Amino acid sequence: MQSLIGTGVALVTPFKNDFSVDVAALKRIVDFQVENKIEYLVVLGTTAESATLSKAEKELVIQTVIEANKGRLPLVLGVGSNNTAEVVEELKTSDLSAFEAILSVSPYYNKPTQEGIYQHFKAIAEVSPKPIILYNVPGRTSSNMLPSTVIRLAQDFKNIVAIKEAAGDLVQAMQLIQHKPKDFLVISGDDMIALPMVLAGGSGVISVIAEGCPKDFSEMIRLGLQRKVDEAYALHYRYADLIDMIFEQGNPAGIKEVFKSLGLSENTVRLPLVNVNQDLADRIKLIVKNLNIT
Repeated sequence: MQSLIGTGVALVTPFKNDFSVDVAALKRIVDFQVENKIEYLVVLGTTAESATLSKAEKELVIQTVIEANKGRLPLVLGVGSNNTAEVVEELKTSDLSAFEAILSVSPYYNKPTQEGIYQHFKAIAEVSPKPIILYNVPGRTSSNMLPSTVIRLAQDFKNIVAIKEAAGDLVQAMQLIQHKPKDFLVISGDDMIALPMVLAGGSGVISVIAEGCPKDFSEMIRLGLQRKVDEAYALHYRYADLIDMIFEQGNPAGIKEVFKSLGLSENTVRLPLVNVNQDLADRIKLIVKNLNIT
């Protein structure tokens, strides 16, 4: 899966001030990623506020991204739930022809055991027509998918090809990298430790901050993959403060504030999320200006 090496971005769903999907802004954001050499786009992930989108809105987002992308970059689609049967049915009935792979989050809220997580992804792997990227994000799911479970899945199912590892635990990431099958990809889901993970043997990142600074962040990952450590860390530290800021009051409220500063979209989020406060908005606006992101 060479197309998944490097930097993918978890696209936001931009909203107008009336909370409707802003199709024009979404097209601008896709163009911004493509023009600044991101490797691939992730549609309907966490950052897309998928939990607040209707089925019709999800289809609108999918078709808008496909149309705007025009085949220029590989696409990955988020297909996940804490209802295993629902995911299986969606994979059986959806047209996934435009997508390179699916990204499927570990079941949330139910708090399954490791065996429950294994059986969930086993059921998905048995029906998925596309390669699967596992998604471990215990800060949102309240359930950590352990390296032993990931490696078991990777060994048992050839169409489970990667993991987006977002536990924020570099030791756990290194255990995955050390023991994974040869061609299995360990992709960072945490922007602040993306470079250390790449230097430890990871394959790249599915990023939030890269949406706002795609040119430099994707270059940082490429430099890391080339083992050009000093040049890569220079870019890391250039954006480290902004990474902290965009997650300070939640995602995607922070990155949407970056987009507002760049003139790409409004900063509107849907409840239960709310906009960042004025203090953080002012700090984001200032740092975006000082970084001279184009």
